[in-house]
Amino acid sequence: MNLTNKNELISILSGFDFRFSKSLGQNFLIDKNVLTDIITKSGIDLNTNVLEIGPGAGTLTRELCAAAKKVVAVEIDSALVPVLNYVMSEFDNFTLINSDILKVNMRGLINDKFGGEKFSVVANLPYYITTPIIMNLFENDYNIRTLTLMVQKEVAERITARPGTKNYGALTVGVGFYADSEIICQAPPHCFVPQPSVSSVVIKLSKYEKPPYEINDKEVFFKIVKSVFSQRRKTLVNSLSGSPFINCDKNNVIKALEKMNLDTKIRGEKLNINELVNFSNIITSNV
Repeated sequence: MNLTNKNELISILSGFDFRFSKSLGQNFLIDKNVLTDIITKSGIDLNTNVLEIGPGAGTLTRELCAAAKKVVAVEIDSALVPVLNYVMSEFDNFTLINSDILKVNMRGLINDKFGGEKFSVVANLPYYITTPIIMNLFENDYNIRTLTLMVQKEVAERITARPGTKNYGALTVGVGFYADSEIICQAPPHCFVPQPSVSSVVIKLSKYEKPPYEINDKEVFFKIVKSVFSQRRKTLVNSLSGSPFINCDKNNVIKALEKMNLDTKIRGEKLNINELVNFSNIITSNV
């Protein structure tokens, strides 16, 4: 079975009367080079447990099962269940869960399928749920080693952006707080069936064993980040003193900036993660 062969893949899908769903962002990877890059550069081996989100027709899933210890795939589209059961029938280290990943009892799944062991995430994420899934996986402190994600090029640019640039934002800070990011490879439209209208990028996020940032109050920190980037053209003083997300005294914000030897008229988007953490710690120590 060769699912990287477009005609063979289409033939299998047609045999199950499958129709692609635009609303679910279904574009199935068929490029051998991209598949190889994902497997080799993600660090997955025979000791690795893998949670795959959005297996689609199973092209990548088959490669994962051949390389990993165990693969648990969560697929939201019930129409793909018979397809996956067919194309994955030869693998005994594969489990399929037909559900929305955002509604799955993740702790229950992890304990049941991986016995509490560390695991890696591999996913081809539609644009509209990329951020919620990434942040949900990080914020709940699951026992994750790495996330290897196929995302739109725009999302990868936001994750890896530098402070002060137009792509630098809450997603950059949110991901960077929990993990180191590395772009693995590019995936142009011709790598998929059907071809999407945008280019994709495979990005690897390696979760920090121990967070490099010491934070007094993580909840306050992320409220500050949300405030900063929801009003990014305002100065940090104005974005926080008028924020609907957090109650920050204007004088305390000014004092914190002065303590950090920063311009009191600086915009929050100019601060790197370490500076935002330091600022948050000063603010919480004053409250």
